[in-house]
Amino acid sequence: MRDLRILFMGTPDFAVATLQKLIEHSYNVVGVVTAPDKPAGRGRKLKESAVKIFAKQNKLRIFQPWNLKDPSFVDDLKTAESNLQIVVAFRMLPKVVWQLPEFGTFNLHASLLPDYRGAAPINWAIINGEETTGVTTFFIDEKIDTGAIILQEKVSIITEDTAGTLHDKLMLKGAELVLKTVELIQQDKATTKIQKTAEGVELKSAYKIHKDSCRINWNWSMSQIQNFIRGLSPYPAAWTIIINDAEEIHLKVYTSKAEPEEHQLNIGSIVLSKKELKVAVSGGFIFIDEIQLAGKRKMSIKDALNGLKLSKKAHMV
Repeated sequence: MRDLRILFMGTPDFAVATLQKLIEHSYNVVGVVTAPDKPAGRGRKLKESAVKIFAKQNKLRIFQPWNLKDPSFVDDLKTAESNLQIVVAFRMLPKVVWQLPEFGTFNLHASLLPDYRGAAPINWAIINGEETTGVTTFFIDEKIDTGAIILQEKVSIITEDTAGTLHDKLMLKGAELVLKTVELIQQDKATTKIQKTAEGVELKSAYKIHKDSCRINWNWSMSQIQNFIRGLSPYPAAWTIIINDAEEIHLKVYTSKAEPEEHQLNIGSIVLSKKELKVAVSGGFIFIDEIQLAGKRKMSIKDALNGLKLSKKAHMV
C-alpha cells in the first residue's frame, strides 16, 4: 500500500465535491492549488475561489500562482513533497508541474473521452442532444484531455436536464470516480488505456463558449432550439432579441418547452396570452418559461409580461 501525499488543483464548486470526498476519506492532502483572488461584483471586492474557501475551512496549505511556469512557484510546490497530483476544473498545466510527482498527475474530465475534449463538455453534450455522457479520469500529458484513461463512468441525460442539473450529477459522480482512481493508485493497481478513435470518425468537440455563440437561431429545428436553451442554462444562458416595432429588447432565456404543432406563422412570430409567450418555429412552438431582461432580475414569463408591452407584430430575431 502506497503512502500517498496528494496535491489537489481546482477552482470552482465542481472541484470542491472531489476535494471534500478526499478529506472525508482521510486522504493526506498536503496542499491545494487554486486561482488567485479576483475582483468581482459591483464593488470589485476580491473574491476567493470555492476551492480556496473550502481549503481554508479545512486548514489546508494553499497555493495561488498567477504563472504556473514561474520557477519560484514550482520551487514552492516541491516543498509540499506530494507524490500524486489531482486536477479538477483547473488550468492547463505545464510539463514542469505535471511531471513532478512520483505517481503522476491525473485529471477528472466531465465527458466520456475522447469525445468532448475541451472547456465546455457539459454544455455541448446537451446542446448536441446526447442521451448519455459521463466522467473520465486520465493521466495528464502534453496535450489537452488526450492522456491515458484510467476509469470512466456513464451518466444518463434526461430531457429535463439543463447544464446546471447535469453539472451537479457529473460533479457527484466525478468525485466518486476520483476516489476509486486514488484507491487504485494507492494499491498500485491502476491500469490505463490509450485514447483511440476509429478511422474516419470525427470527435465531438467541447470548445469554449462565447457570448456571441449563445444567440438563439429561430430557424433551427424545434429540438435544436430546445437543446440549445437547456445546454446554456443557467450559464452563460441563451439569448435573443425581440423586435417590438422600432424597439429592440434583449433577453436571456433560461427555461422553455417545445410543443409540436402545425401552423402557418412566420418563423420567430410571437403568440401572446396573459400568462404565456410562445415563439413559432419549424414544426411547432417554443414556450418561454423563464427569462431575464437587460438590467433586470431573472423572472417567470408571467411576471415579465406584466411590464412588457409588445405589439401585435413583435417577433424574435
